Amino acid sequence: MAGRIVFFGELLLRLTAPGRELLLQSGHLDVHVGGAEANVAVGLARLDHETAMVSAVPTNPLGQAAVSALRGHGVDCSAVQRREGRMGLYFLTPGAGLRASEVVYDRAGSSFAEAPADAFDWPALLRGASRLHLSGITPALGPATAAAAIAAAEAASALGVPVSFDGNYRARLWESWDSDPKAVLTKLVGHADILFGNHRDVSLLLGETFHGDGPERRREAAEAAFAAFPKLRLIASTARHVDDADRHRIAARIDTREGEHQTDEVVVAGIVDRIGAGDAFAAGVLHGLHIGADLDWTVRAGLALTCLKHSLPGDASLFGRADIDAFLSGELDVRR
Repeated sequence: MAGRIVFFGELLLRLTAPGRELLLQSGHLDVHVGGAEANVAVGLARLDHETAMVSAVPTNPLGQAAVSALRGHGVDCSAVQRREGRMGLYFLTPGAGLRASEVVYDRAGSSFAEAPADAFDWPALLRGASRLHLSGITPALGPATAAAAIAAAEAASALGVPVSFDGNYRARLWESWDSDPKAVLTKLVGHADILFGNHRDVSLLLGETFHGDGPERRREAAEAAFAAFPKLRLIASTARHVDDADRHRIAARIDTREGEHQTDEVVVAGIVDRIGAGDAFAAGVLHGLHIGADLDWTVRAGLALTCLKHSLPGDASLFGRADIDAFLSGELDVRR
């Protein structure tokens, strides 16, 4: 499928405690540029796809640094607006051993969060696009971004541009304002042909309880989602079992209306950074779909990128097509 893939979401700076320290333990922080939608855009750009980011950043060096970082990976940032306000931030304390990672958000009142819904000319922004990608983080930021995300999805549907949506439910963000996540997310998923989400996302959307303990139960949730959302044709998800901060077991699956494609579980040990692994998975799945690969290969490509992302500091997958091929072939020796 040719044509650029358009992404709508906030660009963030991630401030991370170095090594395995607690936040501000030594007074030093590592800085990375991130954001759920931007991570997928970078991941796909590194896989030689044409990607474009729609967002808003402040008119200061922080905003420019974020845009420059995306451009450095090949993402078109011509539709990233410069507006008054501040840069969205989040702070990460990496986990270690039996201590889980922890995120602290500092993004209220950012240039993106305060941008009105009518600041984005979607018919122009989506002209010639092959897909619009959204996530549940954007509408969670507040009423303005919720309205903007819905406007984007509605415009894409009117123009015949497919929409992919990543649930990315963030309770702390939704709870920070008088929100109705079920209503907003239901509207957005109603426009999507691809959903990145699991049984928990489906439970939220449908107001029912689904369990993810086994392929049969996950299939039950998928079939309920297909019944509720007529446009939906594919659901992609991962299942993660956390042994400790350094060792996880991950499997992936794709559900369609006709059936499912399930991978074996992979042990991911020696974890460097797990943030952005879900975005890497989305990039791998969209890559497979856009090059016309079969669904068995596509779900394994998504799993490959999510596993590889655990080896890399920062938010985004920076791997290319050769890296997917090497992972799928089991090649772990030095490539010379």
